[in-house]
Amino acid sequence: MCKPAVCLMGPTASGKTDVAIALCERFPLQIISVDSALVYRGMNIGTAKPDTDTLRRAPHRLINIREPHEKYSAGEFVRDAEKAMHEIWADGDIPLLVGGTMLYFRALTEGIAELPAGDAEVRAQIDADAERLGWPAMHAKLAEIDAIAAARINANDSQRIQRALEVFAVSGRTLSEWQDAPTQPTDAQFIKIALQPERAVLHERIEQRLDAMLANGFLEEVTKLMQEPKLDRELPSMRAVGYRQIWTHLAGELTREEGRYRALVATRQLAKRQVTWLRSETDLFSVNPLEGDAIAAISTFLASKGGIFAIPK
Repeated sequence: MCKPAVCLMGPTASGKTDVAIALCERFPLQIISVDSALVYRGMNIGTAKPDTDTLRRAPHRLINIREPHEKYSAGEFVRDAEKAMHEIWADGDIPLLVGGTMLYFRALTEGIAELPAGDAEVRAQIDADAERLGWPAMHAKLAEIDAIAAARINANDSQRIQRALEVFAVSGRTLSEWQDAPTQPTDAQFIKIALQPERAVLHERIEQRLDAMLANGFLEEVTKLMQEPKLDRELPSMRAVGYRQIWTHLAGELTREEGRYRALVATRQLAKRQVTWLRSETDLFSVNPLEGDAIAAISTFLASKGGIFAIPK
């Protein structure tokens, strides 16, 4: 019989951390972070990473497991999350997967394609061609090879264009062909909960949080990261929402207000994409975390599943 795992999903700034901690106080749950930015050490303010006191109250697995110059893939997340889930089940508790990286949730619950390993020489050649021709031209080349992948990838998304071209170069198969044959999903009974505040309220919360980040040292955090010799703005960590825009400001290419505005727009766009992902999810229990007693509503929903949820702590 599949063991249960709870997925707590939602757009950025929807209050997932506070809800997760409240649920841990009622049920035998342990948190696994599902966030592609929280894996990086030294990226605390701009990611709204839980502080030390919060992590002491409710430890989060898969936080601070990579340096910012290292890459972390959806496949690595699935392997790490499965290991953490088995450890939590062995403790007699239930995994609570919390975050907004919808690709990670989808990979865990529905399976993920096992792509071929990267090749440094191939990547270097692709980068050299891009330096000469530009990434839009490389995107056009990808469209000739794999129209399906090209339709999903922005013409300026250098990281994803590079990977799609690399996959074809090293394997002779397109990225779309690889993705049509995913591995089996994780063997668990996933109980999906989504926090979905009203759009206008969410936008207001996003702006308030960004301003709080800036007031609490976000610029200084990015300044310190820019001094790391192994880091540049094209690495996945520095492409995270907020970091890319603040880096551009600190590089002298934008004023502070322009950097703030672009970070705000990018964060709202991220929230929109996250909401779109949630609309495509099935068997999803949705709740507005800012309206009524959301914790009571979620607790009642979980209790309806019976078993270990039937008797809260």
